[in-house]
Amino acid sequence: MKTVYGTSTAKSFDPSRKRWPNSWLEALDDHLLDLLAEDWPQSIRHCFYRMTDPRLPVYVPKTEHGYRRIQRRLTLLRRAGRLSYSRLVDTTRAGHHVPTYGGAGDFLERVAGLYRHNLWENADTHVEVWCESASIAGVLRGTCQELAVSLYPTRGFSSLTLAYEAAEEINEAGRVRAVVLYVGDYDPAGVLIDQAVEMELQGHLHVPLEMRRLAINENQITEYDLPAKPRKESERRRPDVKETVEAEAMPAGILRRMVRNAVEEYLPANALLAAKEAEASERAVLRAIAGELAA
Repeated sequence: MKTVYGTSTAKSFDPSRKRWPNSWLEALDDHLLDLLAEDWPQSIRHCFYRMTDPRLPVYVPKTEHGYRRIQRRLTLLRRAGRLSYSRLVDTTRAGHHVPTYGGAGDFLERVAGLYRHNLWENADTHVEVWCESASIAGVLRGTCQELAVSLYPTRGFSSLTLAYEAAEEINEAGRVRAVVLYVGDYDPAGVLIDQAVEMELQGHLHVPLEMRRLAINENQITEYDLPAKPRKESERRRPDVKETVEAEAMPAGILRRMVRNAVEEYLPANALLAAKEAEASERAVLRAIAGELAA
């Protein structure tokens, strides 16, 4: 996001005020629009963490009140037509639809675009992505779909059922090993979640497993200048974790790039290009058949 820090506006700005002047709200809106023009889709929580940076001329406090203010401004921007609804993702709510078709030709025409060639057919490693929250899953979903890797949001500590079903999928893939790429919070609980996932998966797998924590780790807090806060005094887990950072604090575009780079390490050479060419050819065949059925 194109941002100028340390301006005179920042010196006179008090983000804790309940009522903001219109000029401050307009400046906040401009920053949100710039952020989502440069990097999208994002979750509301991603936008919130980017807007808690005190170096911004106008920012929000890292509190529930600050989050609600960002939520409110994004709502107004979308309803006013200034921000496309597609720029934000929300995987915490979804509808359940029943697809229907006007015949076999209509069915083939619609599903032709869904055809995916197996770009992992010559790979010896099964790769999938796990993350701690649904909001993180929302910003990673498109990348995982393009690279044909499964995506599992744990929503905190994973259920036993989810881990078992995921392990069965890995076993059925028939690869010689498995790699799980993980994105989660850096806090006393968050650094234990991927360890718990690994333990549960190991209990059901028939192949070796490597668990890779892509984010957030301690070094990234400094490297990416992520907003952190002290751990809760009442927290007894992992006393070595002195400060906490939620995964949404990492810019969404950087998270997507991390996942893409890590997944592509395990793809056979030119697999993605070959798969796209095969998909184009097979889809053309399906659409030709659909045309004959509809005639």
